[in-house]
Amino acid sequence: MAAVFFKRLRDRDPRLWYRVSAGAFYFLIGLVFASWASRIPDIRNALGMNDAQLGGVLFFIPVGQMAAMAASGFLVSRYGSRIMLVIGVLLYPAALVCIGLSSSVLLLSLSLVFFGMAANLCNIAVNTQAVGVERLYGHSIMASFHGLWSLAGFMGGVISTLMVGLSFTPMWHFVMVAAFCVVVVLLFWHSLLPRDQNRAKGADRPEGKIFTRPDRLVLLLGLMSFGSMVCEGTMFDWSSVYFEDVVRPPGPLVRLGYIASMCSMALGRFAADRFITRFGPSNVLRVCGLVITAGLLVATGFPTLWPATAGFLLVGLGVSAIVPICYSLAGKSQKILPGVAIAMVSTIGFLGFLLGPPVIGFVAHALDLRWSLGLISVFGIFISVLAPMVRPGER
Repeated sequence: MAAVFFKRLRDRDPRLWYRVSAGAFYFLIGLVFASWASRIPDIRNALGMNDAQLGGVLFFIPVGQMAAMAASGFLVSRYGSRIMLVIGVLLYPAALVCIGLSSSVLLLSLSLVFFGMAANLCNIAVNTQAVGVERLYGHSIMASFHGLWSLAGFMGGVISTLMVGLSFTPMWHFVMVAAFCVVVVLLFWHSLLPRDQNRAKGADRPEGKIFTRPDRLVLLLGLMSFGSMVCEGTMFDWSSVYFEDVVRPPGPLVRLGYIASMCSMALGRFAADRFITRFGPSNVLRVCGLVITAGLLVATGFPTLWPATAGFLLVGLGVSAIVPICYSLAGKSQKILPGVAIAMVSTIGFLGFLLGPPVIGFVAHALDLRWSLGLISVFGIFISVLAPMVRPGER
C-alpha cells in the first residue's frame, strides 16, 4: 500500500520525491551515527576506559571505513546506489545494536569495525544518489541533503539526553533506533532514484572505468575533506568528553557542545547552497576553514560552559559546507564515475577520521585535552589555504 502511494506521488513530481526519499536516508544515517557518538561517554564509563584507551578504540571505526572503501565504490558503481543504499542502511543500525551489546573492549572494537564498514557503504551510496538528484535540479542542493544528516545528529543528541534521563542503557536506546530505521526504509526505498546517470550511459567508456587514478581535482577535494573530517571527528567523538572532563558542567549539560555543533552544522548546510551558488565553492571553503579555526581556539582558550559551547557551535558552522562541496564536485566529474570519484574523496577524507580522534586521545593522555583540541585548529587554516586552488570549471 505504501509503495503504491509513494509511486503515485513520485509520478506527479519525480524530482521532489527522489529528493524526499534520498533526504530520508540521509536522516537515518545521521541518526544512527549520532546515537553512537552521543553515548560515547556512557560506553566509556561502562567499560572503564581512560582517554588513551578510548582513542585506541575509536581508531576501529575509520579502520572499518577504510577497509570497505574500495569495495563500496565498486559495489555502488557495479550494482547502483539504490540497492546498495538500502542494504547499507539496514546493516548500519544492526552494527549499532552490536555496539550496545558489547561487554568488553575487544567486542566493542570488533563492533566498531563493522559499524565503520556499514557507514562507508551508506556514505558512498547516499552521496551518489544525491549527485543524481542534484543533476535533475540543475543547481546546488547537496548541502541541504547533508543538512538533514546534521539535523538528525542534533535530534540524536537530544534523544540521547532524554534516554539518559530515563535511565535507558545504550543497548535499548540503539535497538529502538534500529527499529525506526527499518520502518523508514520500508516506506521510502521505492522512491529512490532507480538508476545512476553515469550507469545509464554505460560504464565501458574510458572515462567510466571503475579502477582508475584520482586526477588533480579529486586529490585536492580529498585533502580538504581530510582537514574537515579531522575537525568533524574531533567534534563527534570528543566534544562530550571535553565537556565532561574539562568544562565540567552539570550532568545534563555534558552533551551541550555536541548538540550545539550539530545544530549549527544543520543550519549551515541548509543555508549553504544559496551561498555556494552566489559566491562560488572556493570562497565558501575559505571562510569555512577560518570559522573552524576560530571555533576551536575559543572552545579551548575559554573552557567554561558558554564560551566552549559557542566555540563548538562555530566549529559545526565551519565544517557544514566543506564535505558537501567536495562530494558534489567529485560526483560531477566527467572523467570518473560518481561512485568511484566520491569513494576516492572519501578514502582521503576518512583518513581524517582514522587519524584525528585517536591522536587526540594520545595527546590528551600525554598533555591534556585542551592542548590536543587546540592543535586541531590548524586544519581550518589548511582548508583555507587549499580553497583558492579549487576551480569550479575543472572537471
